[in-house]
Amino acid sequence: MPSVTRSAAAPASLRGAGVRRSIALLRAFAVEQTRPEVFYGLLARDSVDLVQRHGALQGKTVVDVGAGPVEFAAAFAAAGARYLAVDSDPAAIRPAEAAGSAAVVALGGRLPLRTGSVDVAFSSNVLEHVPDPAGFADELVRVVRPGGLVVLSYTNWLSPWGGHETSPFHYLGGRRAIRLYARRYGHPPKNRVGENLFRVSVSFGLRWARRQPAAVLLEARPRYYPRWTRILLRVPGLREVATWNLFLVMRKR
Repeated sequence: MPSVTRSAAAPASLRGAGVRRSIALLRAFAVEQTRPEVFYGLLARDSVDLVQRHGALQGKTVVDVGAGPVEFAAAFAAAGARYLAVDSDPAAIRPAEAAGSAAVVALGGRLPLRTGSVDVAFSSNVLEHVPDPAGFADELVRVVRPGGLVVLSYTNWLSPWGGHETSPFHYLGGRRAIRLYARRYGHPPKNRVGENLFRVSVSFGLRWARRQPAAVLLEARPRYYPRWTRILLRVPGLREVATWNLFLVMRKR
């Protein structure tokens, strides 16, 4: 497992860091391609911090749906959790090296888990890549035991990074963004709207969470911003552009 470099861009913990946390995440994102262990190591530790705001992870079973970077296994294991990584791409599933962790290839919309069998269902930056986001999110709720947590975050389509590597061309339309990207770089983008990238809004996530009969919404906020920026979610239109990434925490009834 690659070691995570501790630097000014990747402090060991960002819990309660407010604006400083947001700046550190932004700086780490800038080296996501060249030093992925820095970005994903920081993001994983930050994810664990956010989850633990709603309950300790010691001894809990966590399923990470759409997992990939091994840094998440290390971060959750360090918090004392039993960690299961699930991904539909066999190439994305690496051998589990962290104690108490395992990995399996499966579809997020049809998890090979019993109903109510895990304490935490976690999914980061995956929802925008599935054609049936509601079905995917419902499946996370299904596998969590009563009293357990569902933690879901995703990049919304109209955010500055909504088109992923085709951004900001996605504001001109998804298909046009693909053409412009291919013309500029000489090859098609990895993320292509309508194929493996879909237009998911902030409004969709909030509506789904508030209408979910099996779970109650505990927290909704922009993922990478300070907590006080959750006020952005109250403004339709603005929230679609300004949120960047929606973060939801729910508790199973």
